[in-house]
Amino acid sequence: MTELRTLYPPIEPYAHGMLPVGDGHEVYWEVCGNPEGKPAIFLHGGPGGVLSADYRRYFDPERYRIVLLQQRGSGRSTPHVSAPDADMSAITTWHFVADIERLRGHLGIDKWLVFGGSWGSTLSLAYAQAHPERVTELVVRGIFTLRKSEIDWFYQDGASHLFPDFWEEYLAAIPEEERDDLVAAYRRRLTDPDPAVHVPAGVAWTVWENATVRLLPDAEVIAEARADVAGAVAFARIENHFFSNNGWFEDGQLIANAAKLAGIPGAIVQGRYDVCTPARTAWDLHRAWPEASFDIVADAGHAASEPGIVDALVRATDRFAKNLE
Repeated sequence: MTELRTLYPPIEPYAHGMLPVGDGHEVYWEVCGNPEGKPAIFLHGGPGGVLSADYRRYFDPERYRIVLLQQRGSGRSTPHVSAPDADMSAITTWHFVADIERLRGHLGIDKWLVFGGSWGSTLSLAYAQAHPERVTELVVRGIFTLRKSEIDWFYQDGASHLFPDFWEEYLAAIPEEERDDLVAAYRRRLTDPDPAVHVPAGVAWTVWENATVRLLPDAEVIAEARADVAGAVAFARIENHFFSNNGWFEDGQLIANAAKLAGIPGAIVQGRYDVCTPARTAWDLHRAWPEASFDIVADAGHAASEPGIVDALVRATDRFAKNLE
């Protein structure tokens, strides 16, 4: 049996900063690995997720110049949308795509490998389709394209059949008469200026996701979601904002436009039992972009940290490290 690959050892950035991107926003960025190595950018999930030190470790630090970007509105980027009066008007998919391009120019990078999972896969696909000439390879995991069917599955009904216990808490935040559209009902609460309204909604939304993200629920991760109230509210607000606006996509746009990825080497990695972003979307992308390798990990859910997912992702970045274009 082939031994599973694991993450590379921990590493610290050799450069970091805040980049003004317009609209009153500044985004945090960092670079680690080999300054002369193959450029790669890691795009985190959510939207509204935060950077983790482990995200640096999916790449060989001797062969890659690894860039991490904290997307607008969360983490170290400012302003933080947990504030009651947060302005969300300049937080959209296409603002994020423009921020990636601005950072690329700021760092003097001509082309780079683009790596993203979950919402990061959405953003990676949107960026690669908008700027294919800037992408050397594309590594995507836990494929999510914001189709209505995908949103409905996780936030309206489907996943509740697998996690009825956690679903009960998610559902309890919304009065019965408003449950015909749970995303809209949550939006009303998350945009309410009263912390007594938006904080419980933000925590319930975020706990639901953290409870279902792994094949085996992790009590510690769930507890952290409950404890970090500001993070939970920011995460829920940004996610709900994007989902309420269909990601500023036509339904099915990223799959329909997969031909724009022609000529870009790629890797698609998907957990077989991913409840957050079921394998059907990864399969649809695979059929529309057949030149990318396609790995379904038999014993994994959605989380990037699950052993089989880590193995497939590290093997992909190792493979592409040989492409030194």
